[in-house]
Amino acid sequence: MKRIRSMLSSGLVILGMTAGAEVAVAEERMTAAQSLAGRYSRHFQNGLVSGEKYWSDDVVEIVPIAADAAYFRVSLQFYNGHTCDISGVATADRDRLIYHEPSAPPGGATHCVLTLARAGANFEIADKQSCRAHCGARGMLDWRLPFNSKRPITYMARLQASREYQEALEAWRTGQAKGGMGQ
Repeated sequence: MKRIRSMLSSGLVILGMTAGAEVAVAEERMTAAQSLAGRYSRHFQNGLVSGEKYWSDDVVEIVPIAADAAYFRVSLQFYNGHTCDISGVATADRDRLIYHEPSAPPGGATHCVLTLARAGANFEIADKQSCRAHCGARGMLDWRLPFNSKRPITYMARLQASREYQEALEAWRTGQAKGGMGQ
């Protein structure tokens, strides 16, 4: 009887290991557009130079639109009401998404190149200071949010009807039609 229990127990452990391996393989097959999809956020107390305090939210949304591309929107809040806001379509590059702004911003600023990826326990936004035109005086797009803040987007119809989403998809489709990288 003990031998039968031992064999059954061993079989269950092997089955559990196999199921875990299958999940790991399935996650490896996911593109960055799929594995990063969701809403990341951080709710925090912010302030004004007057000393007044108020609550703010940093939000990043990622929605796959193709196997190798995802719409993203970043809205970050900073001291004294300054913000960073950017949206577009980024392409998957292994385990990250990379956004190349389709046209240079006015005033001779450089093209914005933004990377969105998981970095350990964080969701990281990295821009190497090329996206400064999308931020107020105290804002920057080199930023991190807790990866465990990731949630499903429950307002998809509203998001897809937004001006930002519609404009980003139009710019991406135009880039695709011209034979570009899709941004």
